[in-house]
This record gives sequence, C-alpha cells and structure tokens, in this order.
Amino acid sequence: INHIVMYAIVEIAGQQFKVSKDQKVYVHRLEGNEGDAITFAKVLLLDDNGKVTIGAPAIEGASVEAKVLQHLKGDKVIVFKKKRRKGYKVKNGHRQSLTQISITGITAGGKKKAAKKAATEETETAE
Repeated sequence: INHIVMYAIVEIAGQQFKVSKDQKVYVHRLEGNEGDAITFAKVLLLDDNGKVTIGAPAIEGASVEAKVLQHLKGDKVIVFKKKRRKGYKVKNGHRQSLTQISITGITAGGKKKAAKKAATEETETAE
C-alpha cells in the first residue's frame, strides 16, 4: 500500500524532528500550559505528497502547528564517573523535563509566497 502522508522536518527546542499530522512527540520542556496551541516556524524540509521543498535554512511561510498535551519528566539516567585506582567514584541521577505535543497540522505557506515573488519579478522585467 503506497499511501503518501505529508511530513515536515522541523526544529523544536534546538532539536530536529520528522513530524506528520496527528503524531505525538516528546520534546524538551516548552513554555506554555497544557492544552495550549504552539506554532513552530523553523521548518527545514517539507514533503507534500512527493513534492519536496528544502529550506535554506528554513522554508519561508511554512509552519507546524501543535498542541501541548502534558508536561512530564523522562526516565532516570544514571551518570556514574570513576577513575580507576584513585578511589574516585561519583554517582549522579538525571531526569529530563519533557513536553508531549500532538501535531495538529502542517502549513506549506512558502509555495504561495514564492509564486507571488515570481509573479512580481516577471512584471518588473516586462516593464
């Protein structure tokens, strides 16, 4: 079954994620309360049914809308440091603060803007 889904590679809190509509993603803690709508404008790549648009570095006008589902803490990671034969041992724990978001939509506004720019350039060269 070859059913194509629109997806985007978007930068969220300094990390890049490949997202599509109705997908749930865990990202580093974001500002905003549970239930809030967030828009990410730094879309690096957009695939709309096989038509790929690559930004330089980001696609102008394209955005990804998401909704904050919950704020939570990740699993505990144990950080253990040791230097052999020196009697040096340090044990530390770390739990990352995360936010679970649900992607509500991907807007490919860049295509429309590019078309307008091309049209204005054509009229300027014609004059």
